[in-house]
Amino acid sequence: MRTTIKTAWALLALALGLSVAAPSWAQIDDKYKDYREVYRDTVTAQPRTEIVAKKDTLIDPQRVMSNSFGRNWFVYGTVGAHTFRGDYSSWGPFWGTVTPDVSIGFGKWFIPGLALKVEAIYSNSRGYTEYMIGNEGYGYGEQIGTHGGTPYRRMKTPWIDLGALVCLNLSRLFNGYEGYGSDRMLGQWMANIGFSGIHHFGYNHAYGSDNEWAGHFELQYSQFFNKNKRVSLDIKARDILYQTNHDLQYGQRDRAAHKFDNNLGLDVGFTFYLGNQRNNGWSSGAATMYRNEYREREIQVVKVKEEEVIKPKNAKHGVLSFYVFYPNNYSGRNDAPLIEDAPVNALDYLAGGIFTQKQYASSEAVEDRMRTGASLNGLETVDLPTEAANQDFAVNFIPRGYEMLTDQPISLSLKPADMKSFEDKTGYFYAPIWDGLNVWQYRIDDATLRQQLLSAQNYTETATFGLNAHSGLDIIRKNMAVDSNDELVSFADVYAALKSNEGYISQFTDEATVTRVREILDNGIVLLIQVEGLATSQDNYSGNDAKRIGTERNTALSQNRAGTVISWLKQDPSLKDASSQIYLVGSMNGGIRTVTDKSTRGLNAKLGRCVKVRIQYMMQ
Repeated sequence: MRTTIKTAWALLALALGLSVAAPSWAQIDDKYKDYREVYRDTVTAQPRTEIVAKKDTLIDPQRVMSNSFGRNWFVYGTVGAHTFRGDYSSWGPFWGTVTPDVSIGFGKWFIPGLALKVEAIYSNSRGYTEYMIGNEGYGYGEQIGTHGGTPYRRMKTPWIDLGALVCLNLSRLFNGYEGYGSDRMLGQWMANIGFSGIHHFGYNHAYGSDNEWAGHFELQYSQFFNKNKRVSLDIKARDILYQTNHDLQYGQRDRAAHKFDNNLGLDVGFTFYLGNQRNNGWSSGAATMYRNEYREREIQVVKVKEEEVIKPKNAKHGVLSFYVFYPNNYSGRNDAPLIEDAPVNALDYLAGGIFTQKQYASSEAVEDRMRTGASLNGLETVDLPTEAANQDFAVNFIPRGYEMLTDQPISLSLKPADMKSFEDKTGYFYAPIWDGLNVWQYRIDDATLRQQLLSAQNYTETATFGLNAHSGLDIIRKNMAVDSNDELVSFADVYAALKSNEGYISQFTDEATVTRVREILDNGIVLLIQVEGLATSQDNYSGNDAKRIGTERNTALSQNRAGTVISWLKQDPSLKDASSQIYLVGSMNGGIRTVTDKSTRGLNAKLGRCVKVRIQYMMQ
């Protein structure tokens, strides 16, 4: 009943306030210059904006965008053997037709299912020929037998083949693109079809051509070694089909030659994909970087003056504000898989999470590689569930959460001794997120995994200012635009008020502040909740239209951060039934804070990765 009355008061106050301004919204003149545009959350099934709706239609694992010309190149080499099948191949023993071959080539994937490659093959075709053809052809040596009364001897023609083939990745064409960094489809089937020009050399013959055309048909199986898919072991069944005079037989001497000659063989080799890991994946449309988890809300632009919201007499009103700070490239979306119904919760991670919330699946595999000094890249990892921070953690010997402590680093060293010490105390090895040459040591969104940072040092979080703790409020007041009339509290204070001020989180809160926040939520009437996201200008994209793309994906990051906080606030009993009309969703200063520092660990960068929340309330 109390919730219903509170909601009714809030809607009445907001409706009266907006009705004052509504008649004038149709006119734009100087008297409204102090209005600012905000976004109203109306909770419908429609997308936020038209541009986001278009991007969301592209979020399909089987629909991708082609990459630029400089990306997705590969080189390969094979060795193997083939049997030449010509007019006389059956006249002598089978092994007399078998010859080793070697090939090298390079190519480019245009989409996950289609590539073009160019290759060179060096070998020769061996077999048998009529003895009477003589040395003017490819025959050599003495007679070795007869066939139907016709004497024959050995034949050999060295050649080099230069060809171009279309590669069809059958696994991806039938099953769809498995996704970047996926451990699915480590084995893939391919069909390669093309044509080539072949040049014979090494013998002087009286008739026939030194050069001819050939058709190529290959069935290939590629086995990748890990989910990065940088190197594959390839097995190819190959058929090279020639016009009938490959063995200089045209049907002369009253005999009909075979219509085609061919080399039929089996080859084994390796393919190496060039460039760093960003070159080995495709985006599922532009929306891969900008996916919006909150598209169930329709965002409408309205203009509001806070002083025009009419409030009942004899009511004390105020504004409670707090900031939530995020690691780089983390919007806070709960994008990790569920573990026994225990998700990696974004706000629990910020309050008391541990590193990347991942561990290696096999401690034995880690120890084996440590003993030999091998890289841990490619080992299987599993997600660790987050734990609510209002409890005492069993793993309590390391700093936990993001921007809570001010005197300890929050990334674990990857030195074997430090990792082993951690495993001795926890029973498992912490796992960073490997992305080619990039080694993330804190949690990020899957959608931003491929964004390469400016320096290797930025992949760790070794600097901390306590911005999410109560002790960090002085830094926030000095560096952020906080209204002098706002009651500024910390994320830790609000977290403790919504959960409980116990356990781990209690060391980062102020007890009186937590009590005050809980009093407002329990006994006050919430009139308006303004949630504004912010991201930094730091972006490494350098392709076409880099400025626009960088702005778009950072703006989307700021909006996703804001949406995460809204979902979290609505979990509280005092707010979950509140009408969505009281939420205003926007972006601070356009959603992007300019940062000139190249480090993502500096104070300026950390201040720019946040969400600002202002809760307008009144107390009777």
